[in-house]
Amino acid sequence: MENRKLAVLIDADNAQASLTAELLAEVAKYGTAIVKRAYGDWTTTQLKSWKEVLHKHAIHPIQQFAYTSGKNSTDSALIIDAMDLLYTGNFDGFCLVSSDSDFTRLATRLREGGLTVIGIGEKSKTPRPFIAACDKFVFTEILRPEKTQETTIISDKPKARTTRQSKSKPVVAKEIHPLQAMFTSAIDAVARESGWAELSAVGSYIAKNDPSFDPRNYGHSRLSQMVKKLDFLSVQEQRNGSKLHSEIRIKDGEAAEPAPAAAATAIVHAQPENPPPAVTPRKKRSPRKKTEPAGKAG
Repeated sequence: MENRKLAVLIDADNAQASLTAELLAEVAKYGTAIVKRAYGDWTTTQLKSWKEVLHKHAIHPIQQFAYTSGKNSTDSALIIDAMDLLYTGNFDGFCLVSSDSDFTRLATRLREGGLTVIGIGEKSKTPRPFIAACDKFVFTEILRPEKTQETTIISDKPKARTTRQSKSKPVVAKEIHPLQAMFTSAIDAVARESGWAELSAVGSYIAKNDPSFDPRNYGHSRLSQMVKKLDFLSVQEQRNGSKLHSEIRIKDGEAAEPAPAAAATAIVHAQPENPPPAVTPRKKRSPRKKTEPAGKAG
């Protein structure tokens, strides 16, 4: 993954300039950005925040005038350049930075050409078809670690208060049910007969079916940390030299385990209530000694 040559194409009309540093750091995890281009009409005031960022990160701005009001010609310029770069054969993948559904067909075409497509966009704006068309999709909301930590700290305080005052904790736990269905299907697909599945295989299966899946969306930096916090999963780890091998499975029979103990307790308490009839035997009367008449004595 480190040697992959990537072309980073940014739709400046649908991307945030303040996240450029975090965005390029994310791209570096998947390969080296050989080409970095940002598309937009740089004569407008809407892209003023991009001007300092472009020079700082060596991003080449591509000027595209809006020939007709209400029409976005930036998308067409980006698509044409992407196809030109595809035909050069010098790249291993593309990184499309946008939340626009117009790039859905472009992502599909690039993947048909055998290249990896990484999408980056806002979670609230990006349509599902564009997400599904990419091999991997990263939401920009998780690229700000400081804000994520602040949100976590603030949200933890009211949770602690509500648990003391009322029993609203189980309601929050039910929100992870979509995750449970996702992990259940993934484990069923790759698990062995014992029910245990390799964590790496489960992660690969989930990523193929949901490109937007990322443990950081749920407050965890790694998948191995995330599965340890999910109550419906059992985790076992084995160390082989310097490598840590993790396996997971779905928990089962938790509700049925206390039943035998309860039944045994009931039996123990039931014994004194019905004592057997022969517990206390009747005492046998000793035979009376015959007493001779007083006249015969002596």
